[in-house]
Amino acid sequence: MNNEEAKKILSSTMEKFIGLAATHLPDDVLAKLEECRAKETNEMQKTLYDAYFTNLELAKKLNRPCCQDTGLMHFYMTVGAKFPYIGVIEEALSDAVRKATFSVPLRQNTVNYFDERNTGDNVGERIPWFHWEIEPDRDDLEVIAYFAGGGCCLPGNAKVFKPSDGYASIVKAVFDTVSDLGINACPPLIVGVGLGTNMENAAVLSKKAYLRPLGTHHRHPKAAALEDALKDGLNKMGIGAQGMRGNIAAMEVHIESSGRHTADIAVGVNVACYAHRRGVIRFNSDLSYEIPTYKDAEEYMKNSKSTEEN
Repeated sequence: MNNEEAKKILSSTMEKFIGLAATHLPDDVLAKLEECRAKETNEMQKTLYDAYFTNLELAKKLNRPCCQDTGLMHFYMTVGAKFPYIGVIEEALSDAVRKATFSVPLRQNTVNYFDERNTGDNVGERIPWFHWEIEPDRDDLEVIAYFAGGGCCLPGNAKVFKPSDGYASIVKAVFDTVSDLGINACPPLIVGVGLGTNMENAAVLSKKAYLRPLGTHHRHPKAAALEDALKDGLNKMGIGAQGMRGNIAAMEVHIESSGRHTADIAVGVNVACYAHRRGVIRFNSDLSYEIPTYKDAEEYMKNSKSTEEN
């Protein structure tokens, strides 16, 4: 298979996958929402969760996005150095986004800063956003597709603290972020916390944190304990679904970390909404694929048609 053929297959598959990820929530998110609904006690919260699930059921039935803000497409990719089509990935995924804008459809959200005009197809300056990790001795490609909506991006924050501020600065950064603008992101939230050495890597780590499967923990026991403590504390704030009074502000708190400089503590915080559209697709070197995040993925992909196939 040459690069041009591979690009067409990748683009066609990803266009359909974007449709799947826009209209279905991952299995782990749905299970967590069910768990959160069961823990709410007041009638307003029960009504809001009922509305969430009705919306999600209708999105699947009507094959329409489960949130009107389909965000901007972010792709977090782990690719083997031996994957044979590494040179066409970005072009293929950009083409898939362009086509999916009309076939799904996705809301046209992309505005280039200095043109101040909507591009009309969700492809613009460095958008879709690509984050790469290259692994030696592998020949496959894993893509995490994430729909970065405006309400979820709004609370995002990163700050560098002095070591004298101590690890209490981590807790303060998380609570300030969620209590200030977190309600704009449609709670209950997934809170990603990145601990690094500067704003850049702390912010990236916070994004990687909320893309983890729900219920997983940081590999270090102290960090895992902090994840649980932060979640318990956030859920005592009295914030529930849609920012109304409730018991569950955070579905999960996930932490990712790197080494830090002796002279600083960098904290990044990003949040994801209840409609956490995070889909994973894994391509083998022959471009066969698997989709682990949705139990009905095979049926959807079989029955869906890309722009090329219509």
